[in-house]
Amino acid sequence: MPPNRTEGQGCQQDTTHQYYRAVKGEMFAMPCVQSSHGHMETRWLMEGRESNEDSAIKCMTTFLTETKHSGNYTSHTSSKVLHLQVVEEIHARCFEYNKSTVYLIVAAGGTITCPRFLCGTYTDVVWYKKNKLVSKMPRDLCESEGQLNLSTVSEYDTGVYFCDRLVTEEGVPWTLRRAVNVTAIPFETARDPPRIPEGNKTEEVELGQPHNLTCEVYFDFELEFLPKVAWYMNYGGNMKNMTEEEHESSPFLVKSEYKVIRTAVIKEVTLQHLNHTYTCVASNTVGNKSITVKLKRKIKVTWPSLVGYPIISVLLVAVLGVTLHVKWLEIQLIYKSHFNHGKQCEDEKEFDVFLSYVWSAPSAEVAGSSTFSSRSGLSSDDEQLFPVTVDKTSEIPLEALLPHVLEDQWGYRLCLLERDVVPGGAYMNDVVLAIKRSRMLICVLSAEYLTDSNAVFVLESGVKALLQTSAFKLVLIWTSGASTSHIQPDPPLPRLVQTALRVLPSLDWSSGNPARGTGNFWRSLRKTLPVQREYNSSE
Repeated sequence: MPPNRTEGQGCQQDTTHQYYRAVKGEMFAMPCVQSSHGHMETRWLMEGRESNEDSAIKCMTTFLTETKHSGNYTSHTSSKVLHLQVVEEIHARCFEYNKSTVYLIVAAGGTITCPRFLCGTYTDVVWYKKNKLVSKMPRDLCESEGQLNLSTVSEYDTGVYFCDRLVTEEGVPWTLRRAVNVTAIPFETARDPPRIPEGNKTEEVELGQPHNLTCEVYFDFELEFLPKVAWYMNYGGNMKNMTEEEHESSPFLVKSEYKVIRTAVIKEVTLQHLNHTYTCVASNTVGNKSITVKLKRKIKVTWPSLVGYPIISVLLVAVLGVTLHVKWLEIQLIYKSHFNHGKQCEDEKEFDVFLSYVWSAPSAEVAGSSTFSSRSGLSSDDEQLFPVTVDKTSEIPLEALLPHVLEDQWGYRLCLLERDVVPGGAYMNDVVLAIKRSRMLICVLSAEYLTDSNAVFVLESGVKALLQTSAFKLVLIWTSGASTSHIQPDPPLPRLVQTALRVLPSLDWSSGNPARGTGNFWRSLRKTLPVQREYNSSE
């Protein structure tokens, strides 16, 4: 009894055996079978072959049939058996061959005819496209007498269609599956002449070298497609066909156009070639198109001899090494001053700030007699930062202001050599020890400071501590009139100190600044200071 057909997904009802015939050299697709579990994803494995996923054929996967495909197949998802017979041409007297390709005009009606089977009796034709029944597609069509009639063709109708006929031979219900290749085309004959995207141009060439002239042409689709593309060389008013030196690519379809590439080869460019003009001519049944190409000599850039490259490389490395060696100290100081990444041991540091300065005019006695009061002209935010400063009528040097602001107002623990270091010891050892006991060093740089050997030693020791300890901070404050460009100390400053003064960040102080300028100085200084610690009342 012939197997009954089901609609949708090209699948048939659950049967034990199915019999299919295909024509050798035609496209074929294994049918889908609905299993008892409702599975549609059928995979067929040929009997006698090793059972693995690589050799299994998925249903409705198209492939070109060969004699080796004949045989019995079993399904992975059901106990079905498929008998496939691939009929060779010499034994296919009942098959018609010349109907396997159909061209349909877009936006017009079209008919797809199933290749006939000339022997025996058969029932109506059932059409599939990929794995779907055509009769179930949402479009205007009809089927009659083995033909599929489309009311309006679109470009999406291009593809492989399968038509199935049922034929009973000696009691065996065979399904004859034939493939029809359908191509939707815009028109049968060309409507426009060829199209060459590139216009006339000039190409650069090198004398003595080969050169290729390439012409890319697009032709309208034609059923009888016979493109004509050729290169010609114009010299002295004469035209010479370059066919002997041409190569043409096989035409291939790009949407509704055929693309053809014709290349002419100049084996060796000479001065005579620069005087010629080259023309690409393309033609079809509608008209022709041409472009011209001229050749221009390429100016070669002369590079230095490769022999000198190793020497240049060695010199560059040497110069880079010397530069890096000279600037290494500056790089270290800049890095250390901007990126304090070490973790301070708070309990090991006795002082927050080691303040270093040299008294300048007015004298210390005048500074000591100055009074401190509210600074007029400061904003409320500034007064919160330093609510009590020097009376504006007193010219108090920064050396007197800093201890008062840092210690009395902001609450930092200050180290002053004249106050916190026991007299009678070795000065150098006392300085180094005081720096080690402090989290930060502030140097008030004045003309007197840079000419004082003891003060310069403090600054030099601070720079060394900065290079050795990543958590140590060093701040330089320049007072009015102090500058290394105007001061020539005798003896000259140590190289380490000169470099530090040149690259380390600093603050500028001028007692004559207006209230807001003075406020900016104190605000900047506060940002550079270390985070304040909480001290026990007993300390």
